[in-house]
Amino acid sequence: MSIVIRKMRASDSVLWAEMRFKLWDSLSVDEHLGDIGRMLEGEKRTGYLALRPDHAPLGFAEICIREYANGCTAQPVPFLEGIWIDPKHRRHGVGRALVESITGDLIEQGFHELCSDADIRNRRSHQVHQNWGFAETERVVYFRKVL
Repeated sequence: MSIVIRKMRASDSVLWAEMRFKLWDSLSVDEHLGDIGRMLEGEKRTGYLALRPDHAPLGFAEICIREYANGCTAQPVPFLEGIWIDPKHRRHGVGRALVESITGDLIEQGFHELCSDADIRNRRSHQVHQNWGFAETERVVYFRKVL
């Protein structure tokens, strides 16, 4: 399958918000639109869109430049905040194409690593990260105290 990868634009906002909702359904599409608007105004977050040559969407990925991330060796560090591929197109290289495009852009910007995370129980995500060239660095349990 031929895959086109490009950075998201303001004109992609509705499509982007709809795909984000499929990954993060705790927010409404309108709330995602607000996040996207703030993302497009800033310089630390970028979205990437995967398309077929006829411009039909296949998926998306987002990165954020964080001050720190567990397991990283440099600061600041680019972090893969999320990646979603349409279920009909999974296991066809779409995720790999997104990660490779992001990697190329980050190398051009002078970065030396890309970090990510996955829920400790999400073994499928662990495997796909490994398939994309990520290496597990550590496991962490987070805690919270309500005040």
